[in-house]
Parts: sequence; structure tokens; C-alpha cells
Amino acid sequence: MTTTAPTERTRVRRLPDRGAYDRDTILGILDAGYVCHVGVVDGGHAVVIPTAYARVGDAIVLHGSSKSRLMTLLGAGGEACVTVTHTDGFVMARSAFHHSINYRSVVVFGRGEAIEAEAEKAAALEAFMERLHPGRWREVRPPSAQELKATGVVRIPIAEASAKVRRGGPLDDPEDMGLDVWAGVVPLVVARATPIRDGSGPM
Repeated sequence: MTTTAPTERTRVRRLPDRGAYDRDTILGILDAGYVCHVGVVDGGHAVVIPTAYARVGDAIVLHGSSKSRLMTLLGAGGEACVTVTHTDGFVMARSAFHHSINYRSVVVFGRGEAIEAEAEKAAALEAFMERLHPGRWREVRPPSAQELKATGVVRIPIAEASAKVRRGGPLDDPEDMGLDVWAGVVPLVVARATPIRDGSGPM
């Protein structure tokens, strides 16, 4: 993946100047996240499921119970729409109409592919854990053969994708600039807090 040419599904139509199709932007947004929303069609009904993910190479990797709806549909080659969004700040304007949100988002369309080889499945699960806490995989008991069998793992290639980003302050109308109203951006951040021990087992 270098640059994904916009398709009918990925072309940004509303405010197209905020759209991006290059590898660095798309992968950077994906690599900054932990939870995605996966849209699929099941029995003629649209379903959107939030789930953890990891990027491994040029694919999004998902996991869950091997019997779950999501793993079953995607493992059989089902179509999916995967979205990731980061909320970076509230944009406070001088008028109600021009309030907004600074954000970074990615939309990926693709077909699921089951990962079935035991070594490849274990590597994908390691990638998940390393996203949560680097170095953790080396500290814990690895999955048993039975645990691997009970876990479904699928990949969705990042071949048809686009990003959309809003940055900066409010875009007020010229006639509102003199209003005695505070305007600017209230930043939002996600940060790790102090770990809390579970209170059982050896110290």
C-alpha cells in the first residue's frame, strides 16, 4: 500500500479538501487507535460492531470467539466496512451553527480472510497484545492449542481506504467576529493513568 486511489466508496464528497488517500495518513490514524467499528450485513440487516483491532502490515486484524457472528461472517469472506475515529477537540465558535469537532478518521472497505494456521494466528494475537502494552506478550503465558482453536482471527486488507481530518479553529462568519463570545478549541486527549493491581496472586 502506498496511495489508495479514491473509489466510488472511499471518495470524500462532503468537504473533499479534508480527505486523504496516502499510506502515511491512513496507517498513522489506524496505528493511533485501539477500537474500530465493523459494519457487516447479516441476514439482510446491517450490523455495526465495536471491537479491538491491530494493524499487521497492510491489513486490519480482528479476533473473537470462533463461533461469533463477526468471525463467522468475515472468516467466510464477507464484506465489511471498518471505521476508526479519534476525537481531538471541541471547536467552539461564536455562533451555534459553526461549532464543530476536530477529528481524524479512516474508512476501510474489504473482504474478510480467515487466519487459520496456528503460528500465524498466534502472531496476530501477539500483535494485539503488543498494541495494548508493548512487551507484555513476553511476560504472560502464551495461548494453549485449545485457546487458539476457540479464537477466530481474521484480516481485512487495507486496499480500499480513505482518511478524513479536521484541524484548526472555528470558521466564524465575518459579521460574528465582533461578538463578545469566547471562541477556540478545547483539546481532548487519551492518556494512560497509573496502573491498578488486581489484588490477587503473588505480588
